[in-house]
Formats: sequence, C-alpha cells, structure tokens
Amino acid sequence: MQRTVLALALLGLTSAAYADITVKLGAAGPLTGPISHIGKDGENGIRLAIEDANAKGVTIGGQKVKFELVSEDDQADPRTATTVAQRLVDAGVKGVIGHVTSGASIPASRVYEQAGLPVITPSSTSPLLTRQGFKVTYRVIANDLQQGEAMAKYATKKLGIKKVAVIDDRTAYGQGLADALSDSMRKDGAQIVAREFTNDKASDFTAILTKIKGLNPDAIFYGGMDAQGSPMLRQVRQLGIKAAFLSGDGLCTAEMLKLSAAVMDNRVFCTQAGIPMDKMPGGAKFRERFEQRFKGEVQLYAPYNYDAATALIEAMKAANSVEPAKYLPALKTLKFKGITGNIAFDANGDIREGGVTFYSFKDGKWVATE
Repeated sequence: MQRTVLALALLGLTSAAYADITVKLGAAGPLTGPISHIGKDGENGIRLAIEDANAKGVTIGGQKVKFELVSEDDQADPRTATTVAQRLVDAGVKGVIGHVTSGASIPASRVYEQAGLPVITPSSTSPLLTRQGFKVTYRVIANDLQQGEAMAKYATKKLGIKKVAVIDDRTAYGQGLADALSDSMRKDGAQIVAREFTNDKASDFTAILTKIKGLNPDAIFYGGMDAQGSPMLRQVRQLGIKAAFLSGDGLCTAEMLKLSAAVMDNRVFCTQAGIPMDKMPGGAKFRERFEQRFKGEVQLYAPYNYDAATALIEAMKAANSVEPAKYLPALKTLKFKGITGNIAFDANGDIREGGVTFYSFKDGKWVATE
C-alpha cells in the first residue's frame, strides 16, 4: 500500500513537472470604429501565429507551453490605449503585440516600460516611438522617415511633381508621415504650396480642398487612414482637381479600393512599409492560409502581426523562460526568417531591414511599381 501511494505521489510530481502551462500574449488595436478592419486583420495575424506555435508544440523551462491570446480594443484612441495597456499588464500577459497606430502606441509604451513588459508593434511607424529610450519597445516595420523619403523620391523623380499640397489628420502617424514627406520633398526640390490638417473623425474636406484647388498643385498628399482618405479622394475628384493623390500605408489597403472604387484612377499612389506580400519570403503561403482560415483577404498588417507574435515566442524559447525580465535581453539579439523577411532589431528596437514599396492603382488593384 505504501509503495502504491509513493508511486502515485512520484507520478503526480512527474506529471506536474511536465504539465502544460498557459502563457498569455496580449494584443491591442482598434477592434471597433472606422479602422476596425485593420485592427481585426492584425488580430487574426496574431491568432494564426499562436495557433501555429501551439500546433508545433513549444517547450520552455521543461514545460510544454500553450499560448493564449488576450485581445483588447484601444479604438485607435490615445487615452483608451493607456487604459488597455494597464489592463493587459494587470491580466498577467507575458508580452504584447500592438498597438496598431502610433497615436495609441506612444502613450501606451510608457505603461509597458514601467511594467517591464515587452511590446512589439506591427504597424506604428512614428520615429518618436523608438526614440524615447525605452527598453521594452520594438517594431517589425519601417518607420515614417523611410516612407517619406521613398514617396518624395518617387514623386519628384518618377512623377515629375513640383508643387505639393500636404494634409494630415493630426494623429502621431498622420502628422509624422506628412512632416517626413514635406521635409524630403523640399530636399528634392519640390515646393510645399499648402500645409493643412483635419482630424481622424472628419468626412467633409470641401473647405480645405477648395482652398488647395486655387493653388493648382501637381499633387495632394494625405497623411492618415483609409476611413478619411476615401471621402477625401472622392471630394478631390468632385471638385475637378486633377492633381495626383499620394498617401502612405494607411491608404494602401484593400478597404480603400472598396470604398473608393468609383474614383480610383492611375493618378492615385501610396507607399507601404515593407515589401509586397508576393515578394515576402512566406507571403504567398501566408495569404493562402490566412484567407482559408479567416474567410477574408489580408487587409494590410496581418503578416507583420504574425512576425511580431513569433518574435516574442522565439525570444522566450531562446531565453528558456516566459518571464519578461528574463527573455527581454533575447529580443536584442534575436534573428530569424519571418513571413515578412529577416527579423532582427537595432539598438533602438527598430527593424534592421525595413523596406518600403511604392504602389499605384491599376486594373482595380494596388500594383507595386518599385
């Protein structure tokens, strides 16, 4: 009897030692509101990465790990973002993928820094995010400076743009991108004939555009998201403005094509941080799996969300620990081939190989030109 009890006790200890542990990974982005399609797209990218990791089986610290997604809606709002960040910290997540917008990421990053919780953004491109000196903040996509320089070069050298009117939505993303574009355009010899702003809730841009029409620009650049970019483009054409319409990755979406189908033409261009999905190392397969799993097309950042989630998991594996303080150093030296390309970070937490691609509208879709 005693031997049986002892054997059962030992078996219990052995089973406990190798029992599955659940590790929560946080996600933060807009799941409601005008850009919820981008937030949900990213959330699904994270979900796919977690499902893949769980299917392969991950053992850390001698225990089999099961990853679990804890997702929060920040509404792309700075104040809500800090609340959401604290909620994720309190929930005991071991790392965070987010936020989607720079306006949310920048204030939320302070919460994560104070908690010592690693956070990797898949899409926040403001240079300010990684210039705060924080130890826990990382990014898997090119920043606004790179996008602005690429757009300016293409606009001046390829399109022959000499006069540009610039509008932004006053968010950290929109204003940062517009500033980067303006600075680069001036350096390339172009003239900024107007510098206007709106907000990320607006839908009527008639007053701004009427003023701009009188200046006869060669192009209008908008720094913001597709929810405002679409009605702005419609109003540009309704007012008879023939200028090219330029934007960043916030408008380089499938949703923009749907919302603006009636007015899209060969004078509409955008830059997107990263490379086209069909040129990503794992892009074609990812698109196929994503669309089969979620019954919808990739909007924009899903592959980057996948790589951001994978980076957290790979750092945990490298450090043999799921505790933030122990695996955080591993992020600094992390190197792996992701869906979007080689994942490795510089001293600031920025991606080392962050490409930028220029797109034009052609035959009903965005087509990479260079």
